[in-house]
Amino acid sequence: MLNQFMNQHAKAERLFAARRAGTLLAALAFGVICGIGFGSAGLAASKGQSAWSDQTSSKARLVSGTVARNGGPALYAGVQLRMDPGWKTYWRNPGDSGVPPTFDWSGSTNVKSAEVLYPAPHRFADANGTAIGYDGEVVFPVKITPEQEGEPVTLSLTFDYGLCKDLCIPNTAALRAVLPPDLGKADGRLLETALSRVPREASAETLPRIANIAAKFDGEAPGLEIEALFPEDAKGTDVFFDNPHVLLPVPKALGPLKDGKQRFAVSFMTPAEAEAIKGKPLTLTIVSDKGSAETTWTAE
Repeated sequence: MLNQFMNQHAKAERLFAARRAGTLLAALAFGVICGIGFGSAGLAASKGQSAWSDQTSSKARLVSGTVARNGGPALYAGVQLRMDPGWKTYWRNPGDSGVPPTFDWSGSTNVKSAEVLYPAPHRFADANGTAIGYDGEVVFPVKITPEQEGEPVTLSLTFDYGLCKDLCIPNTAALRAVLPPDLGKADGRLLETALSRVPREASAETLPRIANIAAKFDGEAPGLEIEALFPEDAKGTDVFFDNPHVLLPVPKALGPLKDGKQRFAVSFMTPAEAEAIKGKPLTLTIVSDKGSAETTWTAE
């Protein structure tokens, strides 16, 4: 009797398991038919986007769309990078340590040019001093010029970037997106927000701007002193500068913003380091919560 009961119980368990498997398969099939997301189905990229690429404490993807520029639609892509809390990445001049991001578009098709733009950065402390960059999320807008208008554009990007917390880790994301001729606005709103954070060209009529730069190239303390003008109620005021061929120190504020003016000092280690910037155009980026601007200055 005991053996008969055990055999019947085992048979019932097998029947229940088979029914449960059949129910699960039916549910999965229903989900596929009806478009219900299971697992990674919800991660599928929309038109003009790449899939997310998971990296160390971060993830990256390509987005794209048309935005209004100079009275007409212009094609832009965006390199969107999301970082876990506490992690940061670098600007084109990374500061005292770190590495700037690089963007390799060589695998793309129907692309005449891909111009990467940089939103205004901020400074942060790291183990080796002061770094310049971004945290949380950053979108690098990219102005795309096709070889043939009206034809699909395929973007193939190798995106190398450093990620820093207690230590700095290099990351490489391989991203690919197809931009059809009928792309339309798509991620245009996200790209417009990113473009609004890119510093505009400085002018003598608008703030912020550079008022004066005094240079000293000889003696024991070579350096620059920069006077910048901001709106009087501005916050987060700062000045950065860069040249891809010259190693540049991070400017230091000589005091708080007062009456719309703030001074910054750049100290070179040696006269030779200061002399190295002569004749080379330096891009100065003036940032604040009231807007950002860029200008070019060359030491003679």
